[in-house]
Amino acid sequence: MSLSTHVLDAALGRPAAGVAVRLESGPAGGGSDDNGEAVVVEGHTDADGRLSGWSPGAGVHRLVFDTGSYFAERGVSAFYPEVVITFTIDNPDEHYHVPLLLSPFAYSTYRGS
Repeated sequence: MSLSTHVLDAALGRPAAGVAVRLESGPAGGGSDDNGEAVVVEGHTDADGRLSGWSPGAGVHRLVFDTGSYFAERGVSAFYPEVVITFTIDNPDEHYHVPLLLSPFAYSTYRGS
């Protein structure tokens, strides 16, 4: 099983390189260890806006994208300082792809292939 993401800056029409992303696993909720959640791995999107090769296993997971820093580094004011996508992996033998379409005042996601 593997997990990948691809972040596209919809306002610029190009990949969002250098976005900090962390993968958390455990019960859904506020992101702290007292909720039983754990940071599994952290990384940054590559020049093509991609990050891949993570293997979280079955259960509830969150991808947390540091969108505030991404936009601040470009001198752009943004409404969402981070985007958190919570999802469930039912079959750990499948590949899961979670794209993020991003702009300073909106975002969209879906289960990709």
